[in-house]
Amino acid sequence: MPRKQSITLHGHRTSFSIEGPFLDELRAIAAERDLSFAALVAEVDENRPDGANLSSALRLYVLNAVKARAAAPNQPFPTPVS
Repeated sequence: MPRKQSITLHGHRTSFSIEGPFLDELRAIAAERDLSFAALVAEVDENRPDGANLSSALRLYVLNAVKARAAAPNQPFPTPVS
């Protein structure tokens, strides 16, 4: 079940809804990349396509990061691209 998360991005509060496993993976990716959770979410937000909502962009980022990790297990998680 999705959980609503609130965060400050670019100086304003926003929220997104995301399932627990995706949230856990985002936190793990942020830690591995030595970023704060907010910095990783801001990075995904800045690189999401126009019209894409933040929740979807975060899920797709996790999916792409996990797929990239499976293809190259010893490489760091990628940065988001639009």
